[in-house]
Amino acid sequence: MTMRERGELRQILVCLGLSCVLWGCSQPSLQPAQSTPSQAYSSKSLSESKRHDVVIQAMAMLDRGYTYGGKKLHTGFDCSGLVSFVYAESAGIAIKGSAADMAQATRPIRPEHASPGDLVFFNTLGSSFSHVGIYIGSGKFIHAANEKTGVKVERLSSPYWAQRFQGYRSLGV
Repeated sequence: MTMRERGELRQILVCLGLSCVLWGCSQPSLQPAQSTPSQAYSSKSLSESKRHDVVIQAMAMLDRGYTYGGKKLHTGFDCSGLVSFVYAESAGIAIKGSAADMAQATRPIRPEHASPGDLVFFNTLGSSFSHVGIYIGSGKFIHAANEKTGVKVERLSSPYWAQRFQGYRSLGV
């Protein structure tokens, strides 16, 4: 990550942090989400507060290691494992399975309606929805990339990701 990108990330974190503080001061306390397998994807849309928590948790995972099939903090993540971990830890939402499973259980949204905390999907293996990341705003997403780079931030507009992009999707109805 370049110094410029780190500076941009810091700006996003500061803005999100301030937004969370301001939002939290004006809202009643939130109860942890109760999630059962049957409602894992059918909960209502994420609140702004939960979206901020998802993005902040995802950013806290930057530079963590990549492990194929990984779903745990101490062993590393693959793309769907990272999404599962972040949503469980930050929003109390159980979202399980492969990237394709997650795509099937979420709803597509138009680019103009995408918000930080939504999911972004890609075709990286010659099959639909073979990779997933978490949109953090400003045309960027966080994902568990590969063994060499681990969890990192990327731009949706970069040539590699732009030609493989399959869309934004959201949890809930």
